[in-house]
Amino acid sequence: MNNTNFSIQVNSTYELNSVVKKLLVFFGDEKIILFDAPMGAGKTTLIKEICRELGSTDNFSSPTYALVNEYHSAAGKIFHFDLYRLKNTVELLDIGIEDYLASKAFCFFEWPEKVIDIIDTNYVLLEIKIDENIRYIRATKMMI
Repeated sequence: MNNTNFSIQVNSTYELNSVVKKLLVFFGDEKIILFDAPMGAGKTTLIKEICRELGSTDNFSSPTYALVNEYHSAAGKIFHFDLYRLKNTVELLDIGIEDYLASKAFCFFEWPEKVIDIIDTNYVLLEIKIDENIRYIRATKMMI
């Protein structure tokens, strides 16, 4: 596996726009993004900012109960998954996860440990660590 890394420190939500622009450049052609972070780390907030930067004007919310929200943008469809409440892989298969992954659309996953074994293509693992009120974001391109 060949990995490429990118790290950045976020001191305030005011910095999110510039952070998102840098992340999108780092993502390049990769559209499957796994957000690995503890509860309250800002996964949904970061995803909202990425969607806005991609040109979406949709109303954003965490898809905790729906499992997936669909947004529209200048870059095409965006699928935002929150897998926190997912009980097993069968539930992912039931919602047609393979179709989402093959769609060439952006797929953002919160709680990615529940989907990682199904992904059979390149993706970006984005980890958020918190120390006091500072977020440390590390993105790694995972080449399959």
